[in-house]
Amino acid sequence: MRRLPFRRLASLATLAVVGVATLGTTAACGDSDDAAGKSGPVTLRLGYFPNITHAPAVVGVEKGIFAEKLGSDVKLETKTFNAGPAAIEAVFSGALDATYIGPNPTVNAFSKSKGEAVRVVSGAASGGVALVVKPEITTVEQLRGKKIATPQLGNTQDVALRYWLKEKGLKTTKEGGGDVKVVPQENAQTVETFTSGAIDGAWVPEPFVSRLVNAGGKVLVDERDLWPDKKFVITNLIVSTKFLKAHPDVVKKLVEGQVAANEFVNTKPDEAQQAISDHIGKITGKPLDIKLIKQAWPTLEFTNDPIASSLKTGLDHAVAVELTQPVDLNGLYDLKFLNEVLKAEGKPEVSQP
Repeated sequence: MRRLPFRRLASLATLAVVGVATLGTTAACGDSDDAAGKSGPVTLRLGYFPNITHAPAVVGVEKGIFAEKLGSDVKLETKTFNAGPAAIEAVFSGALDATYIGPNPTVNAFSKSKGEAVRVVSGAASGGVALVVKPEITTVEQLRGKKIATPQLGNTQDVALRYWLKEKGLKTTKEGGGDVKVVPQENAQTVETFTSGAIDGAWVPEPFVSRLVNAGGKVLVDERDLWPDKKFVITNLIVSTKFLKAHPDVVKKLVEGQVAANEFVNTKPDEAQQAISDHIGKITGKPLDIKLIKQAWPTLEFTNDPIASSLKTGLDHAVAVELTQPVDLNGLYDLKFLNEVLKAEGKPEVSQP
């Protein structure tokens, strides 16, 4: 029976943006007297990563979708991050109220806070990950003795690679030994190390999959092929439990923005791709090549379903390769507002785990 590999830390699909960029925009929440209060608008601090796997967030900010849904009673402040741990630290410190993030940091936040700090309120994206290798490598056995990069030790791509290799009978170690030498490195370095011959391949998210293919690599494993219906979570939306309890009306409006942003991304792909390129340019000083976005786009599915089963399976895989301990995920998901929004729009609801 085919086993499934662990997904992904969306944070590590970043575009190597140095530091944390902060944008501010004013948005609003219509008739939410509880949210606005008598002292003025509520501030919602939203985090996301400037990359393709966070497309709903990027488009939602760039096209003013969140601002429209939140309304004039909510001040929206946005912050961009390069890595999941930094975003989770911001949530823990009280500097961030909600963030788009990958499954691994989601689990870590829930575990470290003993199930208290965060809730998943919506999905965002699925897919967009592959193992790209030198063209002469055509079988898994040919990976023996080779060096394969991942974004970070213990991140979701790292776990996915190690678990897949384990299922194929190939051993790895945290120190980079074993049958296949796993070499954690930042995604921004991967194309250079691949072309120089320092590594023989990499298990990475988009847009780095496309960049490696354009550099002469070939896809040996499309991770979608390892999951039921080709679906696994790469990005979901979490909120701090404290903010959720204090301002449930604002969280519902945020979820409305997520659903609307996903609708835009799925029905107007050309406009969405241009918005992503432009927005990344504002943050990094260099727009992402629109051709690269279009190349990567078909490997991703933008969905409101957080695909909870894949997060749980991914956790099981991380335990299997001895990179984490078992975690009780009961209570992680709160999809009440998502299903209210979907029902109101006549769309299929998502099962509560």
